[in-house]
Amino acid sequence: MAENETSQPAAADSEQKATPQINALAQYMKDLSFEAPGAPGILRELKSNPAINVNVAVNANAVGEDTFDVVLKLEAKALMDEKVVFATELEYGGVFRVTGFPKEHVTPVIYIECPRLLFPFARQIIANTVQAGGFPPLMLEPIDFAQLFARSAAEAKAREAVSNNSQTVN
Repeated sequence: MAENETSQPAAADSEQKATPQINALAQYMKDLSFEAPGAPGILRELKSNPAINVNVAVNANAVGEDTFDVVLKLEAKALMDEKVVFATELEYGGVFRVTGFPKEHVTPVIYIECPRLLFPFARQIIANTVQAGGFPPLMLEPIDFAQLFARSAAEAKAREAVSNNSQTVN
């Protein structure tokens, strides 16, 4: 009987200290658009590489106790002499189960690690889409999602401080 008593707390301990895991349950393309407003003429006019602006955003929503829908939004616009050469936008999502992490680490995992797992697939879709539009494939550089998350958190903190100051003044 003494053996059973000692083995039960050990089992409870192992459940509480579960190994941190991120499981991709599904991946999907939510939205994809591509436009080349000057085609086919713009294809002849290209004499050098156009300037390319890229915007990145990450959104996440809980869909269960430990399950999250994470959407990576990539926008790329190529410009030549103020003319739009092409513009593409992709929203690529994944449903992830995040377990075994301390509560304070769950949000960074969702906004850093989950988009990091989605990015290679989204990058390939953008490259293929631009190439199908008649242009060389657009190979996006790797994205530092930790830096993106830190910047977003700092901006939210600054907005909160401004909001608190304006409430104090009134």
